[in-house]
Amino acid sequence: MKIPAYSRYDLLLQVITLPLNVSVLTWILVGPKYWQSWKTVGLAIPSASIILYINWLNNNVLALKIQQRYSKPKQYRERVVRMFLLAATSSCLHTSLIFAFFAFIHLPGFEVDFSRLGYGLLFTITCVAIVMSVYESIHNFGYWQQSRQEVDLLTKAQLQVQLDAMRQQVNPHFLFNSLNSLISLIEEDPHQASTFAEELSTVYRYLLRSNDCPLTTLASELEFIQSYYHLLKTRHGEALTLITRIQPGVELAQLPPLTLQLLVENAVKHNVVLPEQPLTISLTATGQQLTVSNNLQRKQSRVLSNGIGLSNILTRYQALGSLQPVVEEDGQEFRVTLPLL
Repeated sequence: MKIPAYSRYDLLLQVITLPLNVSVLTWILVGPKYWQSWKTVGLAIPSASIILYINWLNNNVLALKIQQRYSKPKQYRERVVRMFLLAATSSCLHTSLIFAFFAFIHLPGFEVDFSRLGYGLLFTITCVAIVMSVYESIHNFGYWQQSRQEVDLLTKAQLQVQLDAMRQQVNPHFLFNSLNSLISLIEEDPHQASTFAEELSTVYRYLLRSNDCPLTTLASELEFIQSYYHLLKTRHGEALTLITRIQPGVELAQLPPLTLQLLVENAVKHNVVLPEQPLTISLTATGQQLTVSNNLQRKQSRVLSNGIGLSNILTRYQALGSLQPVVEEDGQEFRVTLPLL
């Protein structure tokens, strides 16, 4: 018979249950004269320990085979019923063997009393039920942990796929809007259109570099957003203002790339930007957070949007497993507070 490898749970349960089981079972089978003679205790405990240890090995082999055969969660009932029946039968046979062995060696103080054997069998079945419940709880907990890990891995993989897809969407999305602005400028002011095209090439180089980076420094994002702001100023002039308030030492903190560009772009896209209704965007970094806010003056006409702005940012932070951005609106101001990593 191949003895299965012990797990830490097997050893722990055996250390706890075997001495207790041996002591109580031998006392039940022998009766009130059990403690009257050290010779009785000295013979009963070693012989019962050996037989019950063999019983434990036998039950362990049976349990492993049943778990392998009925390993699926939906087979829980079949596994428990079969395991209990086999373990209870094996344990009752070994308890009867102990009773017969005591009678065979004429254990001092032992009298053949089948009522005591019945109590011993009842105690054995109770112990089997308790130990099996503990084993099943450990087994189910291990399966739950494994399932939880698999779900976490699948969730992270799904988030990564979504994140990669959104990264691929950012560049065409930005390029489409920029080309629309460039076309408008070519008709209105060819000189500004030339300046706009030069700045666009600089900005787009940053977009290509950042596409493969999950994180970038706040300093890099601020440098990039100034170039992007220059593009917007070419189009909107004094109707658009960008204010930055950055606490010293925060520049080395990190955040997902293009986060500021998406928020500034959303602010311009969804709000009126006119000389008589100027739009002011503020970037304020203090401690471990960055707040991007703008005065709220929504456009009356419906703005065509593919919805990748805020959802892109939320998905990126979710994939990183960090705190989520907080989006707030009070009727006068729209704010997004970003955790700095």
